[in-house]
Amino acid sequence: MKPTLLILAAGMASRYGSMKQVDGFGPNNETIIDYSIYDAIRAGFGKVSFIIREEFLDSFKSIFEPKLKGKVEIDYVFQSYDLSKYGITKNIERQKPWGTGHAVLEAGAQINEPFCVINADDFYGYDAFQKMANFLNSEVRDDNYSLMGYEVDKTLSEYGAVSRGICRVNSEGYLQEINERTKVYTKEGQIVFEEDNGNITPLHEDARASMNFWGFTPAIFEQAKPMFTRFVEANENNPKAEFFIPLMAEELVKTGQANFKVIPTSSKWFGVTYKEDKPIVQKSLADLVENGTYPDKLW
Repeated sequence: MKPTLLILAAGMASRYGSMKQVDGFGPNNETIIDYSIYDAIRAGFGKVSFIIREEFLDSFKSIFEPKLKGKVEIDYVFQSYDLSKYGITKNIERQKPWGTGHAVLEAGAQINEPFCVINADDFYGYDAFQKMANFLNSEVRDDNYSLMGYEVDKTLSEYGAVSRGICRVNSEGYLQEINERTKVYTKEGQIVFEEDNGNITPLHEDARASMNFWGFTPAIFEQAKPMFTRFVEANENNPKAEFFIPLMAEELVKTGQANFKVIPTSSKWFGVTYKEDKPIVQKSLADLVENGTYPDKLW
């Protein structure tokens, strides 16, 4: 059974100012999602599931179905504010969806095979998809999951400090924890992070960043459901609280339910947070087309 690609595309895109998930960046107006799907198909994935808000459905269908028909199976998962399927019947005031961990749980009824999770607005590179496919086809178990680990210097911005989840990995290459570093940048040729008190600490040259590219089996849906219900109970009065995938991962590791192999990739990551990032991403994709990594027209 071929693995599934689960794409997180329900975000509000408040900082970007529009629905960046379907914005065009490639030479023929391809979205970043197009490149991820293209790489996933090449790597052997058999299905693409979009996690979206229900009001986005027509947009996604009109953009993706004509070009993907016959190439890969497609389905859609709606990230809902209705939590009754988790046994939560209270009407809880929200300003945004419940986060990436909740988005994954919403796909529980539609995924029965090993799968990976990515962000819709991040470019991950073919090497990462190939290595994740290999893991999902040969190593994944209900207690052995994975995430892609990026070389930190291949995730930085030339326009200022970035926030990165830095993986702490044991001697066997498995995740111990993810430390969120809110100001990571290059200083005098060295990658450093700056703490709130102004202290500047060099990052180890072998440090790996998590860019929210995870590999699971369907067992994750039952494993994470009680974590989510506890999170909602603890945060029902916080309309912005979000249940993120790293929270799930850290609890699984700490409770001994599962390990996460940090798979190193040589791919360069780039993403879109602000409108100003668009020309940078367009140039990066144009360069990849020019050097033959991708065809001029993907589909």
